[in-house]
Amino acid sequence: MTALRQIADLFARWMDAVAAFVVHILRRFTAPNAVELIEEEDGSFVVQKRGATPSGRPFERARIADGRIVGAHADGVEQMLRGSRADVVLRPDRFLLRPLELPLRAAEFLDGVVRAQIDRLTPWSAADAAFGWSKPREAGPDRIAVTVAATARALVLPYVQALTAHGAQAVTVSTLLPGSDAAPAPIKVLEHTISGALDAARVRRAAVALLLVATVAAGLSFAASTLVTAGLSARQDELARRIAERRAAIRSGRERADLASTPQRALERRKYEGPSTVIVLDALSQILPDHTYVIELRIEGEQLRVIGITRDAPSLIRLIEQNPLFSRATFFAPTTRSPTDPGERFHIEAHIEPMLAPRS
Repeated sequence: MTALRQIADLFARWMDAVAAFVVHILRRFTAPNAVELIEEEDGSFVVQKRGATPSGRPFERARIADGRIVGAHADGVEQMLRGSRADVVLRPDRFLLRPLELPLRAAEFLDGVVRAQIDRLTPWSAADAAFGWSKPREAGPDRIAVTVAATARALVLPYVQALTAHGAQAVTVSTLLPGSDAAPAPIKVLEHTISGALDAARVRRAAVALLLVATVAAGLSFAASTLVTAGLSARQDELARRIAERRAAIRSGRERADLASTPQRALERRKYEGPSTVIVLDALSQILPDHTYVIELRIEGEQLRVIGITRDAPSLIRLIEQNPLFSRATFFAPTTRSPTDPGERFHIEAHIEPMLAPRS
């Protein structure tokens, strides 16, 4: 289950990366104008197009109240917003700021980690909060620290609804950390895209659907090619013919050699002298500790080979040797440790002892 979960997480992150890349490329050709709304101390907003300079379009001042834009030049603000992407930067005092220290490897899963910690860090649940986090910074050996900014979702939704009602195609709500040590990039706490607009979630769903269709098509193609293969039918016919001839030879008594050399005796000897796969698997399940995972198992004649991951590889040799079913246990390849593995990757081979003597 752990391996399947890791594969699912890798697939989800890969699809998210693909969707983000596609959205980034498409937005370079179809990106709407970006309009910044920066909140001031009195609650009003400075509204200007992204990248505006004193020699360019002048900024406007407006307020957002009761779902409406209020100000001396409200019409000009609405014209700027129509068909644009609105980036709202709220004052830091509207947010609850909390530091969070994490292991270095948690940087790959910050979204899930922070979402799981919102209930502990803030008075709101993850569903009721608008939250984000700063860029990770070093906090010691193998440790990172982020600052989580959170507020009630009900506080920021009126701004989002007012801006989309006045023509904005997308709205991003963020804040800046106070003080001289603040990160230059804002902390994004909410992103809203109106229905029909380009967003990563929509592209991700389309990409997953396309991948599923391609997988189904490949499976159908493989099945069709298998069905039309004539070689399998010919091999089955040949096998059936040989079986019939052998049975006829046994019934007619043409096999007059010693009982030990008859096919029946040979099969019986192989049954009792060869190792039983079921018994070997049962013995291994009792020997291996709970922290050991078997990745590959091979039984070749009287030779057993096991590849897997464990916390203590040398102890496995002793455990296998203590079982009377196995002998001469040894490593046939070096024991390694990968940063992505939860333990040591071992390669062990052992001799399988005969379990029963053939009947006389």
